[in-house]
Amino acid sequence: MARRGRAIHIEPQETAISKAPDKNAHKASGDPVPVALATATRRPRSVNPEHFIEWFQSVTPYIHAFRGRTFVIAFGGEVVSEGRFVGLNHHLNLLAALGVRLVVVHGARAQIDARLRELRHATSYVRGLRVTDDMTLSCAKETSGRLRVEIEAMLSMGLPNSPMAGADIRVSSGNFVTAKPIGILDGVDLQHTGEVRKIDVAAIRDRLNFGELVLLSPLGFSATGEVFNIALENIAEATAVALGADKLIFMMDKPGVTNRRGTLQRELTPNQAQKLIAKDGSLDGDTALYLPCAVRACQQGVKRVHLISRHTPGALLLELFTHTGVGTMVSPDPMETLRDAKIDDIGGVVRLIEPLEEDGTLVKRGRDLLEREIGRFMVMEHDRMIVGCAALYPFSEDRAAELACLAVNPEFRGRGAGVRLLEAIEGRARRRGFRKLFVLTTRAEHWFVEHGFVETDVDELPRGKREMYNYQRRSVVLTKKLRAGS
Repeated sequence: MARRGRAIHIEPQETAISKAPDKNAHKASGDPVPVALATATRRPRSVNPEHFIEWFQSVTPYIHAFRGRTFVIAFGGEVVSEGRFVGLNHHLNLLAALGVRLVVVHGARAQIDARLRELRHATSYVRGLRVTDDMTLSCAKETSGRLRVEIEAMLSMGLPNSPMAGADIRVSSGNFVTAKPIGILDGVDLQHTGEVRKIDVAAIRDRLNFGELVLLSPLGFSATGEVFNIALENIAEATAVALGADKLIFMMDKPGVTNRRGTLQRELTPNQAQKLIAKDGSLDGDTALYLPCAVRACQQGVKRVHLISRHTPGALLLELFTHTGVGTMVSPDPMETLRDAKIDDIGGVVRLIEPLEEDGTLVKRGRDLLEREIGRFMVMEHDRMIVGCAALYPFSEDRAAELACLAVNPEFRGRGAGVRLLEAIEGRARRRGFRKLFVLTTRAEHWFVEHGFVETDVDELPRGKREMYNYQRRSVVLTKKLRAGS
C-alpha cells in the first residue's frame, strides 16, 4: 500500500467534528421523503427535488440488499384495534413491491381480553402466558379468525391514487404451525395454551416462492386436531429461526429497548441483551417478552432482530431504510468496527469528507492523494458503511504526530464515534513512540479542548508543518501530550 514517506510533502490537513451541513438529516427524522415514498403517487410539491433524489439514491443499497430476503414481522392485535394497520399495510405493500419475502405474524391478546371482559370471564397469566381454558380458547379462535379476515381484506386493497394502487399482494394462511401443550408451569395447568412444535418450512417457502405474503395467526394445531393458543412472539421466533430469516421485526409499545436511565439502546449483541435481561426488574411489558426471543433467534441463525415502536409513524421504513434506525437492533456480531483503512475504503472516505471540503471545514484533497496516503487512515465501519475516519501523519524528528481529517457521519455525531476515533489515533501514536499529538481546526476547537488538547502557537508546530501552515485559513493549533505506553 503506497504511502507518502516524507512529512514535508503533506498538504495542510484539518479536522472537523460538528459543523458540517447535515445533508442526511431527513434520514434520521423521516421527514419528508420516507413518508413521500410510501404515500404518494407523484412527488409532492413541498419536497425539494435535490433532497428527494439524494435520499432516493441513499436508500438504493438497502433496496438491493433486501430484494429476495425473508422478513418476519410480528405485531400485537393493538395495531389493528388502534387503526394503525392501514399505515403498516402501505409499508408492507412497499416492501413486497421491492421484492422482500414477507411473513406476517399477528397477535390477538387485546381482542381476547376485550371479548373476555364482555363475557365477564376472568383470565390469568403465568410468566406472561395466558391460561387458556375452554371459554378463553373459544374467544381466541373467534377473535383470531376475525382479525385474520380483517388483515387479509386490508392487504387486498388497491384503490387508485392511494399507496395500494396496483398492489398485487396475495395472502396465504393456514395450518403452517404444529403445536403442543405447554402443560403445567409454576404449578398451574395452562390447559389450551401451547407452544410451537414445528413450522412447516417447505409449505411456507412454497408460498413465498409464488410471491405470496404468508399470514400467521396466534394459533397452532396438533396432530390429533386440537387447537392451541400460542403467544405471537413464540410463533414469530420459531418461524424466523426455521426459515433462516434475514430479519425478525417486533412492533411493540416502547421505542425499543431502554436501559435504567431510559436511554434507547440502538444496537445490542446477544450477550449485551442477556445482561439486560438478567437484571431483575429492568425490563417490562413487551420488552420483557420480545427481547429474550430476539436473543434466541440471533443465537440460532437469524441475522438481525429489530424491536420498534408501533406508535411511531413509519417506524418500519425508518428502521429498515435509515442507517441509524429508530428502534433497537440485536445482531450476532457488533455492528461497529475500528480498523486500518484499505484501498477499497477510498470511496467511502470520499463520500464522508466531501461535504466538509465543500463548506471549507476540511482542505480539499484529491482522490489520487487519498490513494497514496490511505495507509495513514483509520476508518470506523458500521454495518459495512464507512461512518468515520481519521489520519495520523508522523513528524518523527520532533516525536510528534498530526491528527488530521477526523470526520464523522452526521447521523453518528453525539454518540461517541468521534471520541472512539480520537482514542484509537492516540493509541496508535503512543505505540509508535510519539510524545505529542497536534491538530489544526477551524470549526471544532472546543471539542478538542474538552478532550485534553490545549491551544498553542503556530511556532510550536514541527518545522515541516510550520512551513506549510496556511495563514489565510487561520486554523487554530491545539496539542496534547501523550503518555508513554500502549
